[in-house]
Amino acid sequence: MLDTCGREIDYLRISITDRCNLRCVYCMPAGGVASFAHGDVLSYEEIVRAVRLFARLGVRHLRVTGGEPMARRGCLSLIERLHTIDGIESIAMTTNALLLDGCVAWAREAGLDALNISIDSLNPDTYRAMTRGGDVRRVLAVIDDALSLGIKVKLNAVPVRGMNDGDLAELASLARERPVPVRFIELMPVGCGAGLTPVPSDEVRALLERAYGPLTEDGTRRGFGPARYVRAAGFAGPFGFISPVSHEFCDRCNRVRLTADGFLKLCLNHTAGLDVRALLRGGSSDEALLEALRAAVAAKPRRHGFMDEIGDREVRRMNEIGG
Repeated sequence: MLDTCGREIDYLRISITDRCNLRCVYCMPAGGVASFAHGDVLSYEEIVRAVRLFARLGVRHLRVTGGEPMARRGCLSLIERLHTIDGIESIAMTTNALLLDGCVAWAREAGLDALNISIDSLNPDTYRAMTRGGDVRRVLAVIDDALSLGIKVKLNAVPVRGMNDGDLAELASLARERPVPVRFIELMPVGCGAGLTPVPSDEVRALLERAYGPLTEDGTRRGFGPARYVRAAGFAGPFGFISPVSHEFCDRCNRVRLTADGFLKLCLNHTAGLDVRALLRGGSSDEALLEALRAAVAAKPRRHGFMDEIGDREVRRMNEIGG
């Protein structure tokens, strides 16, 4: 499935809930937010139908997100159903991992191929402060459980000035013995993140070089996203950088998002898209839905325009959009 810029769109991120067991500083206010009404959220049957149609259009890779996807009852059963859809080649989950504690074997049996686990610091106090209540020890336990069961694991950290910028080298040390990429994602000026100060990827790389010596480029394909990888001598896993602001990668963006309330979001920073829920619940045939999805994806914006004045800038928080 191609958009008008010639980009092949084969990756769908599916938010199944806007609810979360944490309140990370770049995602939600400390007091939380009003959640979507139950009837506004796509049912699992609606999600499965939508994914079947996306697969017919060429989507091959799925990522289940939230909020925290494990906060919705039946998340792993949904993954099991998605795993059986013809054309789907991989299913990953983005998670804070806390609700996966004790469920990793079940996730593997359901057909989950990979986990992207959010972990912003190894310092228990910093982690607790940034997540507003999380226990980093439980995250580390899930990481090791997943690796022991053969699930691919990537670790994601968002460097924030004045919060975890002093902990990044220690966090990167998780890749010394474990064969996991430790990735640093630039803070994006969306939702709560707009009120915080980012640490640019080049600065993080320089910090890691001071700690671990020269870093060599690692061109190994690791999933289907835009991360650039480097490797430190003696480390089992690489370091990754996802730099949407300082090193824009819109020209090779291959993804769209389906929000928990059924909106097909074409770009993180634009409101443009398609109300898929209305079509699903309005009696549209599969053929009509296919045509609507194809037309919407064709109109995917060329650039995110984070630093530009754009007329349809996204104002919702990340938990509402899908992390």
